[in-house]
Amino acid sequence: MALLVGTSGFDYKDWRGAFYPRFLKGGDRLAFYAEHFDTVELNVTFYRMPKAEAFRGWRDAVPDDFRFAVKASRYLTHVKRLEEPQEPVEFLMERAMELGDRLGVVLLQLPPSLRIDLGRLDETLRAFRGAVPVAVELRHKSWFVPELCDLLREHGAAFVVADRRGPITPLWTSTDWTYLRLHQGTATPRPCYGGHALASWVDRLATLPGGGRGYVYFNNDHRACAVHNARTFERILARRSA
Repeated sequence: MALLVGTSGFDYKDWRGAFYPRFLKGGDRLAFYAEHFDTVELNVTFYRMPKAEAFRGWRDAVPDDFRFAVKASRYLTHVKRLEEPQEPVEFLMERAMELGDRLGVVLLQLPPSLRIDLGRLDETLRAFRGAVPVAVELRHKSWFVPELCDLLREHGAAFVVADRRGPITPLWTSTDWTYLRLHQGTATPRPCYGGHALASWVDRLATLPGGGRGYVYFNNDHRACAVHNARTFERILARRSA
């Protein structure tokens, strides 16, 4: 696995004309996106679960080496708050497996109000039964204890490093691959990241044991910042590895 760079979601109004040609039909946007990036984080699955045909359509729209990250439903993470995870995990995986070998990872993003509960997280990770790599984004500071990484390592799950408002995410790794989410830069126009900030994140990744493999996603979709920043991030990576 190389370090794959993409965005959280791929279809936003701000991107039409700024990234997508204005005449491009909605059904053709993912194929166009896949000409520029090697991965995308599907966040529509957080809000509602698309039909199986939608997953098959996404699979067929991208090259063989393209990889999807699928964000777990908020029903599992925010409504159930990881309680009784078996049924929602099975439903998620039933749909996600329609992506075939283009399914790369499932993202669990926990609500900022959910304090540490290693038992619930353990049960949820067990529900996946090792069918797909899982990355976990924690947003309450109580989770940032060594026991968390021990649990993630036990399940081969990645600790998500995230740049966002709220408690600062430690630069931890629990796997030999990394998962980085960049939510909001402070450059002009906002929420874009500036070149210096992006270069700093490339440097931080280089210090992590799995920093050269995994996924990087930009979640600052407004004003097409995500696609512009992802391209710049790729160029910085290419220069550093040349």
